[in-house]
Amino acid sequence: MVVSALTRDTYDPGDTTFSVTQLIDSPRIGILQQGHDSDIERDVVDFLWSRFGTSMHNMFEDAVEGDQYITEERLFYETQGCKISGAIDLQEKTPEGLIIRDYKVTSAWSVIYGKSEWETQLNAYEWLVRHVKNVPVAGVEIVAILRDWNRRSGETKADYPQSPIQIIRISRWTEAEQDAYMDERIRLHTEAEKSFFMGDPLPLCSDEERWMKPTKYALKKGKNIRALKIFDTMEAAQQSLETKDDSHHIQERPGEYTRCEQDWCRVSQWCDQFRGKE
Repeated sequence: MVVSALTRDTYDPGDTTFSVTQLIDSPRIGILQQGHDSDIERDVVDFLWSRFGTSMHNMFEDAVEGDQYITEERLFYETQGCKISGAIDLQEKTPEGLIIRDYKVTSAWSVIYGKSEWETQLNAYEWLVRHVKNVPVAGVEIVAILRDWNRRSGETKADYPQSPIQIIRISRWTEAEQDAYMDERIRLHTEAEKSFFMGDPLPLCSDEERWMKPTKYALKKGKNIRALKIFDTMEAAQQSLETKDDSHHIQERPGEYTRCEQDWCRVSQWCDQFRGKE
């Protein structure tokens, strides 16, 4: 029963070439997922938070009342010979225009430090609404449900979210910026598909798409586990070390491509970029 509940997937992007979530992600990963879909193995526990997120979506959708709200609407728009789709969790009609909202079950860390893909996704949704509905958009927001929220941290830490549910206003791009971004993403994904069918090399993932964590340099004292300070460069760390006594030292903390090396990418085993460590 547990396995069946966790692995049941009702997601349906409809008759579409690319979804918004596909477009904003790596073309290389998208192509490799298509080519190895039947080979990908996933542990049942990997579905836990995804299914929890789906249940939270359903709960919010069922609770929405009033004609000013549009819930779970999938929009389609054709451009450059492609049909683009996106499912928007909630749209609120206001005198100034629509407010677009997306639900996220996430961590408190994500809210504290922010996630660039939220800004990208919400601006892509605004692009879709503009072209399909031809109505003004008044704002775009994330409704974040924090699965690891800690009440004590909320009461004692100034930079910690004060509630397990946060409404986050997302920065909006200009219409020209949204159009240019979406045109470029469609071009990149279309060219990646052509490369795949022609047997040509796939485009490489960017550092951002691989969730690159840069190398850091920790100034430490003796055998203490906690660093006194973290530096971005060895030079800066050395300058600080020169002001300390001999009990201090510098520890290099090597960077990594987190998405690849911590197995967040389901197709890394078939990726020549990852195997070659490029």
